[in-house]
Amino acid sequence: MSISLSIIYLIATITFVIGLKKLGHPATAKNGNLIAAIGMGLAIAGTIFIHDLQVPTIIYVLIGLAIAIGSAIGAWMAIKVKMTKMPELVSLFNGFGGASAALIGLVEFSKNVGDKMQATTIVSGIIIGAITFSGSLIAWGKLNGSLKSVVKIPFHKIVNNLFLIGIIAFAVFMVTTGVNEQVFVGVLLATGLIYGILFVLPIGGADMPVVISLLNSLTGIAAAITGILYSNMVMLVGGILVGSAGIILTIAMCKGMNRTLGAVIFGSFGSTDTTAGENKRLGTIKKTNPSDAAIMMNYATNVIIVPGYGLAVAQAQHVIHELEELLTKKGVNVKYAIHPVAGRMPGHMNVLLAESNVDYSLLLEMDDINPQFKNTDVVLVVGANDVVNPAAHNDPSSPIYGMPILDVENAKNIIVNKRTMNAGYAGIENELFYNSKTVMLFGDAKDALTNLVSELKNM
Repeated sequence: MSISLSIIYLIATITFVIGLKKLGHPATAKNGNLIAAIGMGLAIAGTIFIHDLQVPTIIYVLIGLAIAIGSAIGAWMAIKVKMTKMPELVSLFNGFGGASAALIGLVEFSKNVGDKMQATTIVSGIIIGAITFSGSLIAWGKLNGSLKSVVKIPFHKIVNNLFLIGIIAFAVFMVTTGVNEQVFVGVLLATGLIYGILFVLPIGGADMPVVISLLNSLTGIAAAITGILYSNMVMLVGGILVGSAGIILTIAMCKGMNRTLGAVIFGSFGSTDTTAGENKRLGTIKKTNPSDAAIMMNYATNVIIVPGYGLAVAQAQHVIHELEELLTKKGVNVKYAIHPVAGRMPGHMNVLLAESNVDYSLLLEMDDINPQFKNTDVVLVVGANDVVNPAAHNDPSSPIYGMPILDVENAKNIIVNKRTMNAGYAGIENELFYNSKTVMLFGDAKDALTNLVSELKNM
């Protein structure tokens, strides 16, 4: 490797680290993403043009064409995607990263079959890449509604674990025997793809944030493996950063869902039967209207807003920001309560509210906001469901029992905006709706909030 290319890789690596650091806060996330993207662009350009190989012109043309087409498609998808579809886009991109690693392994296997270390690296990349690709496609299908939230597979824990053990045993056989048959590589790829499907199919929709995070980590690991294969330090470091950050985020998501990482990997994850918590009548509900809700909020001192997926579906983030500003002008202290797994992906609500220029200082995480609910006059829950369900504390038979939630039930008054009384993504009934302090404001979030703002302006 030339000195100039090494310098470029060093600069790229530094931009990755800086970019990742800045991604840790909404106020700097945009710049962090841009810095890391510039570094990746430098690394790609250096890899293509700084080398000692004799490369035909047509290869440069094909590479340039592939980059142009991929960039155009990626930019179009990123611009056109709705905020509600962002988790699906992330899943899809994760899958493409895994597919790339698997394809590289298919191409390189026959060239390195005699080297056990290289062969180990390659088969690892094929397995992880294949699992990430098929698993991400299944996650994408669940998120967009084309697949059921939970697909039952008989004895799926045993089947999945045995299948994974079989894949590992087959990979060890290929490496130790030095077999150089393309059919074996194809079988390895196929089994990896099948396991990715078996892994994600039984997982419930409410657990998708953790699945996305884990698959993102696997994509990083696959990239790091490819970096080892090509002795490319920038790919190795980039992959390690993505993989390690993904694992840390996955652990945080598991904590937020009251899961363990072992349960995620080995099969007892998100497949709990939800029928125990369904159709259990807890009392009667009380309805309200925008006028009465506005009166309640107008005379409050402290208001907490709890955003959820329904807010994203209705594209009501700008209206809720207008509501927050209006209340603040009236002397009301307004804050937002952000649950770590609210929405359909980690940080979904933070990104949604950042789009409407909500002050970042008003976004409080679960551990910080929970002690404040008892001193809150009104809580407005918009489109959130499972993350505010008291069954997590009160009902040992509930699938979400033990899951850390926002302690909305401790507030003095609760307004819940929902379109219908349908269950949330976990498919269970919410005790909060029947609480004596709760009133239901039914309707599309954007329409309901617009009417609420209108009523407040007239007071």
